[in-house]
Amino acid sequence: MKIQILGTGCAKCNALMLATEKAAQALGLQYELEKVTDLQQIMAFGVMTTPALAVDGKVKVSGKVPSVDELKTMLQPVNP
Repeated sequence: MKIQILGTGCAKCNALMLATEKAAQALGLQYELEKVTDLQQIMAFGVMTTPALAVDGKVKVSGKVPSVDELKTMLQPVNP
């Protein structure tokens, strides 16, 4: 699973990164975490407000820092 934190490095971006790591570790996920700080790359995701979270290339949330429990739901693998 590839998790990307989209943001310029503000306090909320850092808070989202820490909360996402905590949620992923609590779920025992195998993941790669990447910080995307380049505005061109962020806009390529269609994100206009940061911070944002993308999982495997799909934006899950933008403009806020969800709780760890909310993040766990977003990171939960979908089983067909």
